[in-house]
Amino acid sequence: MTPVLQARGLGKKYGRRWALTDCDLEVPAGHVVGLVGPNGAGKSTLLNLSVGMLTPSAGSVEVLGGPPGAQQAKVGYVAQDAPTYARLSVADHLKLGAKLNPGWDHAVARRIQRLGLDPKQKAGKLSGGQRAQLALTLGLAKRPDLLILDEPVAALDPLARREFLQDLMEAVAEQELSVVLSSHLVSDVERSCDFVIVLVDSRVQVSGEIDTLLATHFRLTGPRRAAKDLPGDQHVVTESHTDVQSTFLIRTEKPILDPAWTVTQLTLEDLVLAYMASSVPAQPERPVLEVQR
Repeated sequence: MTPVLQARGLGKKYGRRWALTDCDLEVPAGHVVGLVGPNGAGKSTLLNLSVGMLTPSAGSVEVLGGPPGAQQAKVGYVAQDAPTYARLSVADHLKLGAKLNPGWDHAVARRIQRLGLDPKQKAGKLSGGQRAQLALTLGLAKRPDLLILDEPVAALDPLARREFLQDLMEAVAEQELSVVLSSHLVSDVERSCDFVIVLVDSRVQVSGEIDTLLATHFRLTGPRRAAKDLPGDQHVVTESHTDVQSTFLIRTEKPILDPAWTVTQLTLEDLVLAYMASSVPAQPERPVLEVQR
């Protein structure tokens, strides 16, 4: 199946500064994908390149099997600040959306009635949550094959955030569309996504279905030993040591048979933070202190 989003060596430069460098990424179809990473990782730049709002300085990006500019009718986009036109009413936004998008679905657009939005209300008078819901309605009524959301709930209060994500999940079930949701809030990803990509310093640290990743990552705690002494099928993501104890976060698809280890399952937050930390140069191990007798 053709990926809905694919980047190869993708980069974007502003003057002398690279906002995104050498990014390789593949987003599968049929998933709600959480794109997570720290601020400055390049998430927004990547998504702006993906919808054709920016042009690459290096490498390439394909959306739905073609260049971004050729796929605009098939892609819905809600930017980070849920942009709307302050002087236009809610109804004006929907009329504009219908005029600009041949596949406009008026039935989907009528969701604003269920949300309690006044069609006559100017967008500049709406709350942050209401503007986000209006922007989501515009994106969904386009009937896209791919919906891209760039931290759409970052500025919302917890209740508005929950309502937005619940509405998104209902729309995904009804329209069977692919979604890429950029966020730095792991709780939002855990609530709404089934696939995660961790992006740090423009590079994908890990990607995959969340259930599979959680089933193949473990924390091992036990007597101190070096990473090189672990079985070859246990890939070390992070490690820490005291004088007598070692803790490893590993990825493996095989059973952990060493009885010396205490094995702990990870949460999604544990996993994401571990891969963020693994991109930082490791500190030298503390030497083992020999006790003089």
